[in-house]
Amino acid sequence: MRVLLKLTLDCEPEAAWRAVQSPAVLREVYTPLVKVDSLEPGGFPNRWEEGAHPVRMKAAGIVPLGDQVIALEFPGRRHEGVQMMRDHGGGLTGLSSLFTEWDHRIAISRHPDDPAKTLYREQLRYSAGPWTAAAWPALWGLWQFRAARLKQLAPTWSSRLGEPEFPGD
Repeated sequence: MRVLLKLTLDCEPEAAWRAVQSPAVLREVYTPLVKVDSLEPGGFPNRWEEGAHPVRMKAAGIVPLGDQVIALEFPGRRHEGVQMMRDHGGGLTGLSSLFTEWDHRIAISRHPDDPAKTLYREQLRYSAGPWTAAAWPALWGLWQFRAARLKQLAPTWSSRLGEPEFPGD
């Protein structure tokens, strides 16, 4: 099944691209619904790099959802001006382990109608065996929450673009 987002973000594409590469922004986007903690020695990196990043997720910071691996790659540009990030990780324990397929892609580009804004596209393809359809409403709801948080946070990213790191990194 699929969950899709297509948003206009009020920031330049360079700021949005930098933001999606930040573990601090990942945590901000999910807060307060889901708390994401790093299981890597030394915690989260300052910037996501290609490779496996194990995390533990808790609903509202309390209810264990399970451990999963965020397995990142940055595919080469297929279209001029589009930057992509792909997570093809998966669940290790708890509810996260129900997912047998996880292919999450984010594409960032300049908005065609306003070059000062970002066209943000996100697609999650997943399978959870017999639980696939039952998981869709929860994932759709989480993606709508993510969309609202992204739109809320995006205007602050432009002002952070000149700083070496996002606060919390």
